[in-house]
Amino acid sequence: MIKILYIIIFSLIVANCSFKPVVKHHGVPFLEKKQSSLIINKSNKNDIMKILGNPSTKSKFDNDIWIYIERKQTQSKLKNFGKMKIYENNILVLDIDNYGILKKKEFYNKDDMKNIKVVETKTDGGFQRNSFIYDFMSSMRQKINDPLGQRAKKRKKISQR
Repeated sequence: MIKILYIIIFSLIVANCSFKPVVKHHGVPFLEKKQSSLIINKSNKNDIMKILGNPSTKSKFDNDIWIYIERKQTQSKLKNFGKMKIYENNILVLDIDNYGILKKKEFYNKDDMKNIKVVETKTDGGFQRNSFIYDFMSSMRQKINDPLGQRAKKRKKISQR
């Protein structure tokens, strides 16, 4: 009886195990394949929307810049305790002119992103104690903390005694 119970439990465990890795997908699927059908100076916004759908991010400066993202993650080996590992990370940047025609497209994959240099310098805060902004923000903080000026009145009464 106990052997049968062990066999049933073991078969349930083996039946529920999958040898395929679990893949979490975010963004536009098959972005690399889909972007190849976009033609510079020929494709327009409607073609792009039909092929890729809505962009992940839009930026409006001089021209429209549409950004599409695809990211696939899977669990790493057992020795890393199943942490998620990125195995595909693609970004497509489309530059569209004022007439809605595709002017430039740039495709970045995981290897290209390793070559991008990030600036390490930091920006100063810019708030010195004698600046107008510092004085203004200090007075605003004081008004927010004590809108009726009750603390100042209490200090005066205490100092007069």
